[in-house]
Amino acid sequence: MQEKIKNLIKEALKNLEILDIDFIVEHPEDLKNGDYSTNVAMICAKKLKTNPKDFAEKIKIEIDKNLPKEIIKTEVAGAGFINFHLSPGFFRGSIEEILNNKNFSQNNLFSGKKIMVEYTDPNPFKPFHIGHLMTNAIGESVARILECSGATVSRANYQGDVGLHVAKAIYGLLKNKKLQDKSGANANQAGRIGEAYVEGSLAYENDEESKPASAQGHSTLRVSDSMSYGEARKEIEEINKKIYARDDEEINKIYDWGFRVTMDAFEDLYKMLGTKFDFYFLESQMAPIGEGIVKDNVNNIFEESDDAIVFKAGKHDPKLHTRVFITSLGLPMYETKELGLAVEKFKTLPNMNLSIVVTANEQMDYMRVVAKALSLIYGEYTDKMKHITHGMMRLSTGKMSSRKGNIVTGESLIRDTIDLVSLKIKDREYDEELKSKIAEQVGVSAIKYSILKQSTGGDIAYDFEKSISFEGDSGPYLQYSYVRAKSVLEKAMKENILPDPHSENAPLEIFELEKILYRFPEVVERSAREYEPHYIANYLIEIAHSFNSFYGNNKVVDKEDKNSPYKIALTFAFTFVMKKGLHLLGIEAPEKM
Repeated sequence: MQEKIKNLIKEALKNLEILDIDFIVEHPEDLKNGDYSTNVAMICAKKLKTNPKDFAEKIKIEIDKNLPKEIIKTEVAGAGFINFHLSPGFFRGSIEEILNNKNFSQNNLFSGKKIMVEYTDPNPFKPFHIGHLMTNAIGESVARILECSGATVSRANYQGDVGLHVAKAIYGLLKNKKLQDKSGANANQAGRIGEAYVEGSLAYENDEESKPASAQGHSTLRVSDSMSYGEARKEIEEINKKIYARDDEEINKIYDWGFRVTMDAFEDLYKMLGTKFDFYFLESQMAPIGEGIVKDNVNNIFEESDDAIVFKAGKHDPKLHTRVFITSLGLPMYETKELGLAVEKFKTLPNMNLSIVVTANEQMDYMRVVAKALSLIYGEYTDKMKHITHGMMRLSTGKMSSRKGNIVTGESLIRDTIDLVSLKIKDREYDEELKSKIAEQVGVSAIKYSILKQSTGGDIAYDFEKSISFEGDSGPYLQYSYVRAKSVLEKAMKENILPDPHSENAPLEIFELEKILYRFPEVVERSAREYEPHYIANYLIEIAHSFNSFYGNNKVVDKEDKNSPYKIALTFAFTFVMKKGLHLLGIEAPEKM
């Protein structure tokens, strides 16, 4: 319909001998102002130096000459907007289409395109932190939206399996043998490895000898009092060399166990979050590839400087800066590994049309430098790379500690939120297995929606209580609205009232819900075009509010009401759109709550 209205306007302008005008057709904020509105008259008036309202009337006259049956009237409003009101028949037809067209939400924006989306990227031997949770939610949603828009999507994960962080964790494990306990679930073992990493990090960062953690201001994180800080840095750097060389049997055993356990623990979290990766890239494998690319392009793209190899990106773009790719010690930097990763992706997925990477905002500048270097070496990749960045998450209390007093990791945030939901539903008459499943579905929804409801670049203040509310602006509210609608349909089935979307059974009034449901494909396409899930999240809140208002003001299941079959059809259409919309956000639609 949006395209049809645009074509109507273009034809009217052609009749007025006006060409090449860019204008907008959008939905007015207030439904009283019609179903679509355009600013075309104001754009034309500015160019022609005439009164916009008067010119809007001229355009309206031309539009009305070819008005299709789906549009019952047009009107000029405000400073020169032209509003379009759709017919009851259009809305009735849209409900029928939702019920009969299983591809209702889909579009062909990326039809035939092969796209790889890289996201999450937690490092083995380190905790799964909040940033990983954010990039996972955004990356998974973007992947699903692109699939809904015709793309063949591959999901990729890039992880640092070597480096100083691994050495710090192994140092902590060697100093505190208790943390090498191999009992319990993956999460428990990985948690102990995370503790070892924290201890190793603190030891590495503090050059003073034998100073207790409390004196260093680490009141939350406790380092073993027996640790000696003086030799820690040397020991960790020595462990790091042994990890690369694979020449120490004890370290090899700890490494192999730690790598497997932390990677398996990540998989447990991915399953909970609804993500399954197609490709895993490891830093140790990308380093030599990137190193070869850099060395092959010295004195061409890269330069030698103080025994290091650098890329002076500012020579090619004044907004960029110089970065070291290989150190004076001959070690490849993150930039070099990213270069190798980018090239390896295109080899792994031949004929790939687009490679998307999701990271935090703080990596934006350095990723731009890598992209510039890549484009100079591999010009064919220039338009096939996209970097999506997100802001930071903090707790609304301002304190980065969980409800249990620990430093917040991505995993602890998930677990704490699920625990809160479990308390909320503990009196429901469900068996424990179902309660556990609901708590997990609702807990994950609470976090994902909190991340996805705003544009990707902004920071987020996470509020435990508000996030799990079954009312208001929350993921659980969307799920609750879906469950409520499903219960209406179950009641209708028991009453043997079948959904019937045909207009002869429809009430005379047009419900607000009808005026919003048909927009879903437009919203999905916009989200895909801009790589922004928040359009879908905001839309779902709008239709949830609208459905609950419809439910509160109407008796939907009523054998004595001839309009009941249509109201049930409308409810059915709502469940379809809500379930699909939740899926695109990476959120499950539970059957009970």
